[in-house]
Amino acid sequence: MLTLEKVRHASEVLKEAIHKTDVISASKLSDEYEIFLKTENLQKTGSFKIRGAYYKISQLSPEEKKRGVIACSAGNHAQGVALAATKNGIRSLICLPDGAPISKVEATRNYGADICLVPGVYDDAYNRALKLQKEFGYTFIHPFDDEDVIAGQGTIGLEILSQLKDVDAIVVPVGGGGLISGVAFAVKQVNPNVKVYGVQAAGAPSMVRSLADDKIETLSSVSTIADGIAVKQPGEHTFEYCKEYVDGVVTVTDDEISAAILALIEKQKMIAEGAGAAPVAAILAGKLPSLKGKKVCCLVSGGNIDVTILSRVITRGLLMSGRQCTLNIELLDKPGQLVAVSQIIAGCGGNVIGVHHERANAGSAVNGCFLRIEIETKDFEQIAQIRNGLTQAGLKIC
Repeated sequence: MLTLEKVRHASEVLKEAIHKTDVISASKLSDEYEIFLKTENLQKTGSFKIRGAYYKISQLSPEEKKRGVIACSAGNHAQGVALAATKNGIRSLICLPDGAPISKVEATRNYGADICLVPGVYDDAYNRALKLQKEFGYTFIHPFDDEDVIAGQGTIGLEILSQLKDVDAIVVPVGGGGLISGVAFAVKQVNPNVKVYGVQAAGAPSMVRSLADDKIETLSSVSTIADGIAVKQPGEHTFEYCKEYVDGVVTVTDDEISAAILALIEKQKMIAEGAGAAPVAAILAGKLPSLKGKKVCCLVSGGNIDVTILSRVITRGLLMSGRQCTLNIELLDKPGQLVAVSQIIAGCGGNVIGVHHERANAGSAVNGCFLRIEIETKDFEQIAQIRNGLTQAGLKIC
């Protein structure tokens, strides 16, 4: 049974292994919400997962520790288990989906674990881990559907309540549900007036659908940049805890997550992975309007984002926030056309960063051409101003 005493015991055990991460004000992110960030992206291993993994391993019997541990993960739980096992002198084998970011795979290896890459997503890695556990007798460390793991994650809830005593709501990313189960359980035991909301990726809404149908649902596939919450099916324990203690779960798109990652970088000087930015995405996208004017703590669960993914996400975030746009313009192929376009853009304050010119195709005028131009802009209002300026000059935007 999960109890408040168990969560408090986990807090004591974890003092030797983790940081008590800060809760910081993020007033620059929104004028409508009083936002605070619980910075688990600055936790050891770069995510909250060390909490549940370390506490679970600390509670194993000597015989279970002797057999070694096995786990499956998209990356963050893997690192948590690897570090916790190494600190306790235990062998660890981690099954990761082969699409996991290289940075997470290498970090897991560097923490001392043996690696098994599995084709597919998290759930495929989970099935392989179960098979290997039965074959070799390892002790399985579940990433979310285990009450010791949930208790370890619940320590975050206790910390937030001690750091932000008048918090109105806590917003938490949701994959399999271990994090929000622990946080919601602990928070509701101490102060049931505090709301706890979950956020899933729109491409992996397993908990949302399960709660809507009042039974555990399994998705046929998942697709999201937030690999840390790309889970096809919630756990049996976590589903029940979410039903009882969570006030609601919403979804955010990859574009909204990208915009949130960019906002955290620019306005808070903070790096968050997709899952970690999901709570901020929900607030910025207005998915929780009931919290306007309230003191809201967004749990930034991790910062382990691959740099190549980060580059693409920043570009996407720029597009989604009106900071960059691409216009396709049909022109007559004669001298001075490019100069005219550039003058209009410059007059509106835009900055040209890319130009591609090509001859007309079969469906256009014989002496026509197309200009694809990439522009740095301030916001969507400036983009509209540029488009209007080009149109008023008689240019056709395709």
